[in-house]
Amino acid sequence: MDIERPLSANEGLKERSNFLRGTIANGLTRVESGALADDDTQLTKFHGFYQQDDRDLRAERGKQRMEKAFSFMVRMRVPAGILTPRQWLKVEKLALERGNGTIRLTTRETVQFHGVLKGNLQPLMQGLHEDLLDTIAACGDVNRNVIATVAPWERAHHATIATLARDLSQHLLPKTRAWHEIWIGEEKISGGVVEDEPILGRTYLPRKFKIAIALPPYNDIDVFAHDLGFIAIVQRGRIVGYNVVAGGGMGMTHGESETYPRAGTVIGFCKPQDVIDTAEKIVTVQRDHGDRSNRKHARLKYTIDDMGLERFVALVNERLAVKLAPARPFAFASTGDRTGWTQEADGTSHFTLFVENGRIRGTMLEGLHAIAALDTGRFIMTPNQNLVIADIPPAQRPQVEALLAAYGLEKPLSGLRRNAMACVALPTCGLALAESERYLPDLITRLETELERFGLSQDDITIRMTGCPNGCARPYLSEIALVGRTPGLYNLYLGGAHEGIRLNKLHRRDVDGDAIVAALSPLFGSYATERRPGEHFGDYVIRAGIVAETTAGLDFHANLSHEAGA
Repeated sequence: MDIERPLSANEGLKERSNFLRGTIANGLTRVESGALADDDTQLTKFHGFYQQDDRDLRAERGKQRMEKAFSFMVRMRVPAGILTPRQWLKVEKLALERGNGTIRLTTRETVQFHGVLKGNLQPLMQGLHEDLLDTIAACGDVNRNVIATVAPWERAHHATIATLARDLSQHLLPKTRAWHEIWIGEEKISGGVVEDEPILGRTYLPRKFKIAIALPPYNDIDVFAHDLGFIAIVQRGRIVGYNVVAGGGMGMTHGESETYPRAGTVIGFCKPQDVIDTAEKIVTVQRDHGDRSNRKHARLKYTIDDMGLERFVALVNERLAVKLAPARPFAFASTGDRTGWTQEADGTSHFTLFVENGRIRGTMLEGLHAIAALDTGRFIMTPNQNLVIADIPPAQRPQVEALLAAYGLEKPLSGLRRNAMACVALPTCGLALAESERYLPDLITRLETELERFGLSQDDITIRMTGCPNGCARPYLSEIALVGRTPGLYNLYLGGAHEGIRLNKLHRRDVDGDAIVAALSPLFGSYATERRPGEHFGDYVIRAGIVAETTAGLDFHANLSHEAGA
């Protein structure tokens, strides 16, 4: 007989929150502190922001008996990552007036505002609302921002999946009006109206839930990294349906082998008209069967591995109006972005701007302001932290080219740098154990020197760095990954697939910058001389026996090499 386990503290908090209201509104009026109450800091995640403090300043402020340097990270909800030029200009204005003057593009095709003080939260939310933007459900135990492949040159297909991303986001959005009441001043729900959350439930989901839509051959969104993925199947020039991928997730905890990343599993195929119902029913299975006692074990990947894939699929099919059909063939080529110019037959152009680790500031911010002021095309944020200036008419391309040149925004890149990603990490992320965004560019410079020695400077190799094992930059699917253990030390993983279909494997523990370069340089050398035609670095290190292949999430911690400390 199963033993009833106590619910996690967060479950009680959600139950008592009055549909995510808590005492947030009251806390905003308390000027004696830059922080919110502890319980409210959990609820504000559902409103799209996290409370943080500047960890670089903690020690000094502590000595002076001062409160921590609190601020907030605010994340927008932008399904498919698409903004109009006017919306981009509003984002820039709010970043300058209400944040720390930078725009941070994320791996979920959206914007994070950093350094937002408590008194600036409401003006920022209201500013977004004025231009049809919001932060609802960008964080918290709900379905997060729905992302989709960025391929505007595939005009009809991109429009289809972008529309699907918006429809999925809207359908799975919390129904509570708490966000509108607290931030926009909407009139409170009257006592006679009964609120409900028919899909998410009164205590919402056990943990966060992420959805991604891929358009082969592009796997820029890393479809196997998410709780739920849809892979568009194109036949005779139209999308005839989607393969369904379930149970992906990147997070784990150092030293706890019962936690692990997992690549999603293809569980079937659905027609376009059945996608919304399929997503809803998978969400409800996770709602009803996910672990609400142990938050480290609460993602859909663990639900599936605990009950078994066959039972999970059976539960989903029981709830579906149209059961899943057998999956259809598909193939991916890469996970990276097509940087630089792409032109369509009618002369419409798209420019993908490389944004190192997604941080936009200074000259780049000014240059993008000038381009947005042309009021042409769209600004599309990519899941690789870059920005596509899309749908540029032939007559305006010379103006955009001139502005890119004037602000120095079109620069040559090595294959490693253009395929690099890092999470924010220090100084603001409370989970960070080591540097990431601030350190990876310098490390890549060192590695570029080694790659150039072996004639590999233009070879596309994916590298990702995170300051902790939670995996926000999707490190466990990359060919090279560095995951922070403690300041200055990282675990080195190798062997992810270039096209994002396979997890990597731990190669070395607790390596610093010198040790990272020393470990990778000879591998670059042997790869240059021993690789087979078309063979990617991640495939080579497995074939050469450098690391074992990871075939499933449960296999992630198995078959480690002696060098990894197995």
